[in-house]
Amino acid sequence: MFDNLTDRLTQTLRSVTGQARLTEDNIKGTLREVRMALLEADVALPVVKEFINGVKERAVGQEVSRSLSPGQVFVKIVNEELIKVMGEANSELNLSVTPPAVIMMAGLQGAGKTTSVAKLARFLKERKKKKVLVVSADVYRPAAIRQLETLAKDVAVDFFPSSADQKPIDIVEAAIRHARLQHHDVLLVDTAGRLAIDEAMMEEIRQLHAAVKPIETLFVVDSMTGQDAANTAKAFNEVLPLTGVILTKTDGDARGGAALSVRHITGQPIKFLGVGEKTDALEPFYPERVASRILGMGDVLSLIEEAEHKIDKVKAEKLAKKITKGKLFDLEDFREQLQQMNNMGGMMNMLEKLPGMGQMAQAAQTAQAEKGMKQFEVIINSMTPGERRNPDIISGSRKRRIAMGSGTQIQDVNRLLKQHKQMAKMMKKFGTKSGMAKLARGMKGMLPPGMGGGGGFPRM
Repeated sequence: MFDNLTDRLTQTLRSVTGQARLTEDNIKGTLREVRMALLEADVALPVVKEFINGVKERAVGQEVSRSLSPGQVFVKIVNEELIKVMGEANSELNLSVTPPAVIMMAGLQGAGKTTSVAKLARFLKERKKKKVLVVSADVYRPAAIRQLETLAKDVAVDFFPSSADQKPIDIVEAAIRHARLQHHDVLLVDTAGRLAIDEAMMEEIRQLHAAVKPIETLFVVDSMTGQDAANTAKAFNEVLPLTGVILTKTDGDARGGAALSVRHITGQPIKFLGVGEKTDALEPFYPERVASRILGMGDVLSLIEEAEHKIDKVKAEKLAKKITKGKLFDLEDFREQLQQMNNMGGMMNMLEKLPGMGQMAQAAQTAQAEKGMKQFEVIINSMTPGERRNPDIISGSRKRRIAMGSGTQIQDVNRLLKQHKQMAKMMKKFGTKSGMAKLARGMKGMLPPGMGGGGGFPRM
């Protein structure tokens, strides 16, 4: 997300460095470029105008402090104005009501509403420790009801059955009664969507909202529709008292215009981002973190939070103990690290959240680094347990057999073994007294093949 915007802004903001003072003349061209970058990202025109005016008003005449260059002052201003446009701070769900807290999901068909219900259910269950019940009031699409039932099983939350011959209001009222009896903390309601906004749809959902009085009404919208996402949200907000927005499919949106427009146009905060197809691919929306990512400054806090929730702590501790005892870091350990990285959304997701790594993330994408990581795992799976535990025994004939079994070339096997050896050396250093400093230096060489540098180990 924001790839195109990040590229344009980071290049544009370099033009103000080296200036002794920020004046209207020397930031005029920069602001023009920023304006074009925002428009190309499909940010709504009223949002662009307000943003540019805000930056200009604050930037012109700013004296440069001794510790900051003009470029840094300007970036700081742009960063703060981006945060302002997107809503200042994270807006959490309001669950402080007598259970069950009813959350209604609204949106157009195809926006990812049903999947978002499952993602939010999992988020509330795992992160907030809530007992969750889900129900579908989409009586026009029996397949949507079955889909939600399947997803509810996948994320291990309770599902309240419904059918196409029932009325949406009756379904939800029955679900509320059931939730009270079974002591559920939260009830998530999936409503019917349409391919476009129509009066009948709006009237039905308005009546449903009036009948069940949800504490939260979230609008689910596809971020890839850009300005249309914000305009559709505005149309819903005029009929329903929305409390927030879930932006879906942000992992496939290189522009990011919706994220910068929704808050300004609707007056409602973005509460979550859908960042992938898996049910754990839902992130709370933090304006300050997203602004940092847009400007190529990373998002380390989100990366740390992902690690806390998605890394297998038992396996991590087991590996740490093994390394500190001076034992060999073998290919089974290497495979586990690849799997852990995949659980966190892969190398691309991690690089995008590291400060200054935006360009490296693009290089990784160009070189199909993710494909390389998966290929490594396939190669390791083609080895015998003995070969995985002791890579030194892998001779030429074994390499041919492994390559044939994994559908790869011998040079791919060699690349894996070389990268493993590099990582094993790094892990060995990690077990020493000065290990952390050496680990940090060693990590510079631990990027997937094809990203530059000798034999897949780029210099950074």
